[in-house]
Amino acid sequence: MATMESLIGLVNRIQRACTVLGDHGGEGSSLPTLWEALPSVAVVGGQSSGKSSVLESIVGRDFLPRGSGIVTRRPLVLQLHKTEEGQNEYGEFLHAPRKRFNDFASIRKEIQDETDRITGKSKHISNVPIHLSIYSPHVVNLTLIDLPGMTKVAVEGQPESIVGDIENMVRTYVGKPNCIILAISPANQDIATSDAIKLAREVDPSGERTFGVLTKLDLMDKGTNALDVLEGRSYRLQHPWVGIVNRSQAEIKKNVDMIAARRKERDYFSSSPEYGHLAGKMGSEYLAKLLSQHLESVIRARIPSILSLINKTISELEEELNRIGRPIGADSGAQLYTILEMCRAFDRVFKEHLDGGRPGGNRIYGVFDNQLPSALKRLPFDRHLSLQNVRKVVSEADGYQPHLVAPEQGYRRLIEGSLGFFKAPAEASVDAVHSVLKELVRQSISETMELKRFPTLRADISAAANDALERFREDSRKTVVRLVEMESSYLTADFFRKLPLETDKASNPAAPAADRYADAHLRKIGSNVSSYVGMVCETLKNVIPKAVVYCQVREAKRSLLDGFYAQVGKREKKELGTMLDEDPALMEKRDGIAKRLELYKSARDEIDAVSWK
Repeated sequence: MATMESLIGLVNRIQRACTVLGDHGGEGSSLPTLWEALPSVAVVGGQSSGKSSVLESIVGRDFLPRGSGIVTRRPLVLQLHKTEEGQNEYGEFLHAPRKRFNDFASIRKEIQDETDRITGKSKHISNVPIHLSIYSPHVVNLTLIDLPGMTKVAVEGQPESIVGDIENMVRTYVGKPNCIILAISPANQDIATSDAIKLAREVDPSGERTFGVLTKLDLMDKGTNALDVLEGRSYRLQHPWVGIVNRSQAEIKKNVDMIAARRKERDYFSSSPEYGHLAGKMGSEYLAKLLSQHLESVIRARIPSILSLINKTISELEEELNRIGRPIGADSGAQLYTILEMCRAFDRVFKEHLDGGRPGGNRIYGVFDNQLPSALKRLPFDRHLSLQNVRKVVSEADGYQPHLVAPEQGYRRLIEGSLGFFKAPAEASVDAVHSVLKELVRQSISETMELKRFPTLRADISAAANDALERFREDSRKTVVRLVEMESSYLTADFFRKLPLETDKASNPAAPAADRYADAHLRKIGSNVSSYVGMVCETLKNVIPKAVVYCQVREAKRSLLDGFYAQVGKREKKELGTMLDEDPALMEKRDGIAKRLELYKSARDEIDAVSWK
């Protein structure tokens, strides 16, 4: 099996890689991130409880800002990487890549400057973490998260909400089931008032994730000790309490180094009459080893679930990469193939809209079923075939000779005038279907996921499709106008031959001019023309949709991009490359997905390899 150092070191490397890549899960992913699945240690305590000193004791270096009041104003994600003996110690910040900090005083200054960059030189806090990695042969592999110290009241310069803000921030970390809680409490205060223990009990009532640390044992009143706490009688945890003796403020001012401080701490416990029997399980060095051992056991127990998460995430990332498209070959053949594949993908979506697989095509039927009939009903036949207009048209058609039996020329003029009204609804149907097709092209372009990565190609396909639709519209317009003109150019004589002959004095050429156009006779003419026009209207109501579908919809399905295909086939490699100029945001997204995919695959392989060494 893997050694403790190799397993925890691997987790540290994976966590750092996740941090560098900003691993926040795939878009729409329901899975937790790999970072969240891996255990880490959150350091929790009240202000001035000794949190910073505990962290520095574990690292063995002075590197944290100090001062009164709230000093830690942003979470510090501290990753400790154990290196080979003899190698130099150094630190690296995520926000300052490729820069090594060999001087720990400069690390302290960088933490302070980076904190001020977000919060300003104030007492406000921010939940944006600072990520620091320390490489040293004197540390154990650990990930520790230093959180702002909890407080009970806001001091001058702090918002009133800071008490709740800090608690909420701490809860977001310690509330996660994979977070190990390092609860820091000062020994010179009643454990019942410990902020860290109170919060840990709320989020981890069983105590399985909580390690209790008692600081400032050397500052307790004479005659008192903390044995009841350390031996678990005051408040029992699943894991043993650990006592710590930090450097005093005077020692810090004198720059007493951590090696000397650790030695003094060991001497304190080994020579203490109260704690001597616990000396082997006290001190910062023991705490670091205890945490590391526990972390190793937690990691080992959770390897199956971690691998399951990794495999699920790999599948999601592969699907996402396939959805947005993989990189394209550089030769013209591969480019042309990609362009044609994009066109075919768009064409499939467009046809699905027309055929009912996607919404939108039904609007074309709406043009024929609602818009066209309504437009035909609104035509001004009543005005055109009014008694006054019929008299005017018939009399003008007769000229100086009155008609004998029936005013044929008057009939023809009235019919031709009526049929002319049909052109507008016919052309309006063409335009309405054209608008629907244009909208379906726009929708299909936006819904063709493969095209999102190529804005230039997307625009070219859209322009080519709309140009084709314009040609189809013009052909359709000419066709429906011809249908109307055909009805005007040759009237159906049988319709009129079947009409009963009307004999009245108006048909008598010897009758007075005033009687030649009697109202009853003219009404009969208007009625006959109206009947004929109604017959033609029914015919056109049926044939106009056929013509529009044939000329526009059918052609759009068959040959929408035929002209574009012909143009693309003649283009040179450079022009094809220009068409495949990708959206920079999408390129960045693909690059991020590819890197995360590589991270997860590498993590899977390494965990597999290390866990069975």
